[in-house]
Amino acid sequence: MPAMSPRVPERNKKPGVCYAVTRDGLELPVVDVTHPAFALRVSDAVLADLVAAFVRDEGRRARLPIFLQRLFLHLVLRGSVLGRAVLAADGTYVTGLNTYFLKIGPDNLGGGYAKPIDRRIAAALPPMAVRLRLQDMVRLLVDGLAPALAARPAAPLRLVNIAGGPAADSLNTLIVLRKQHPEWMVDRKISIEVLDGDDAGPEFGARSLAALRAEGAPLHGLHVDFERIPYDWRDANPLRMHLGVPDGETIVAASSEGGLFEYGADDEIVANLEALAAGMPADGVVVGSVTRAEGPAQHVKSSIRVATRPRTLDAFKALCRRAGWAVACALEAPFSYNVSLRKV
Repeated sequence: MPAMSPRVPERNKKPGVCYAVTRDGLELPVVDVTHPAFALRVSDAVLADLVAAFVRDEGRRARLPIFLQRLFLHLVLRGSVLGRAVLAADGTYVTGLNTYFLKIGPDNLGGGYAKPIDRRIAAALPPMAVRLRLQDMVRLLVDGLAPALAARPAAPLRLVNIAGGPAADSLNTLIVLRKQHPEWMVDRKISIEVLDGDDAGPEFGARSLAALRAEGAPLHGLHVDFERIPYDWRDANPLRMHLGVPDGETIVAASSEGGLFEYGADDEIVANLEALAAGMPADGVVVGSVTRAEGPAQHVKSSIRVATRPRTLDAFKALCRRAGWAVACALEAPFSYNVSLRKV
């Protein structure tokens, strides 16, 4: 994708961080979970304290009438980049690009577009949980892909990303693999295939990839293609057709961070998992995040409601079994289970 001149450039760029431009002309950092600016380490004890404080704050907020909550939110969030993302998700989903703003972190938001309220929002527990979720996705993808990459050094690699937006999990998986096992990535043909109904997020993802492949950048020299395929997971047939028939050689991993398993209905999840089972090799891996039915989320009484479908881990495992998958690993996070699946 051709480079684009930013209308709101980042004037305080950090060494070793790549930058790309959104459709709206904002120059944003490309999240790299291996870079100190983005790497997030939170102990279990600290996280427990943050969750307890979040529950207390939500309890106090819940005592306010709904109309006062909405008025307060609109007044406080007016003019805020992250605030607009929150308000736009009322009754629906958070878009891929709006979710990406939550992954940047408070210290990396640009002075040209972010306000003090944006940094306060970005430092709160829910955005922190989104950043931790990204790190979990990358960890699960890297661990799941490692055996096949080591065993088949010349095989093509397909990273299929359902509702992936900018595909930060796919890009960071390549960054980590390149740093940890450069010998696995040499001369390997790689594709990132984003199936998404919205094109703004994937467009930024393609520009992020271009920045990461520049001279001296983390993915320089890798052979990586980026493709966006229009997709609505309510009909899994296009996914089935896109995947085709496993060829016995190509390595395939699918992911859906903050997407299918969080917003999809039961039958939609099963249909998409069945399509993945038909089109992926025996060692294919699927990772994604599942909105928890329990935990701090159950205490949220905000007037802004995102249309996720909370589930217990047992309920999600049952859906996987219907489609021929099993949960191989489940990482418990404040608002989600971050899971990897293997074929039964």
